[in-house]
Amino acid sequence: MTIDKALRALEAFQGESLTGSLSDIESRIIGAGVEDVEGFCAASGIDDSFMDSAVAVKRVAGQINVIIHAAGILRSLSGIIEPGEKVENVSLGAGNTGRQFDLETNIRVAEYKFIDWQGGPESIRQNGIFKDFFDLAEHETHKKKYLYVVGTEYPLKFFNGGRALTSVLSRHPRILSRIQEKYEDSITKVCDYYEMKKNEVTICDPVSPYIGRSA
Repeated sequence: MTIDKALRALEAFQGESLTGSLSDIESRIIGAGVEDVEGFCAASGIDDSFMDSAVAVKRVAGQINVIIHAAGILRSLSGIIEPGEKVENVSLGAGNTGRQFDLETNIRVAEYKFIDWQGGPESIRQNGIFKDFFDLAEHETHKKKYLYVVGTEYPLKFFNGGRALTSVLSRHPRILSRIQEKYEDSITKVCDYYEMKKNEVTICDPVSPYIGRSA
């Protein structure tokens, strides 16, 4: 079954409002016997094919972040790569698949974060983007370093904020230990580390136009 066909089947079931459709079904099922339920499912197309449709869409939806990550990187390259620049390594899957960064060329290394920041409590996202920034900042190379994000307002607000590194790195104790050993008590908050390293890693948004967002 194609995803297009599967989506059409689910769209028909949803109607104008899934909540409304389910409420209507609930009221119609009350008092129904076995034959009534079987007849309703047959008339509504709720059969093996319909369930296959739902499973197929769920399977793809479970990988949607990986798909966005891979396609977003590929689409953005035409707007990022400079004349004479060549891709040396690229990591399109989840994590870095054995590669240190999402993108490495002969003149740059870069990490991508395709996150739609909301501006509220986003500690898990903040923890992840700090780790990426740290990996870039501590990487010894003559190449330019970039952290590509979708919109810079909220990421920069986080990096200039006062969250404690003990909180941000609670799941990355090795990184916290490295910072404490290298910088001792001078670096205890996110803004402390960012202020020290901000000229080494450029945080910018060249990707929004390539993923259906306005830059």
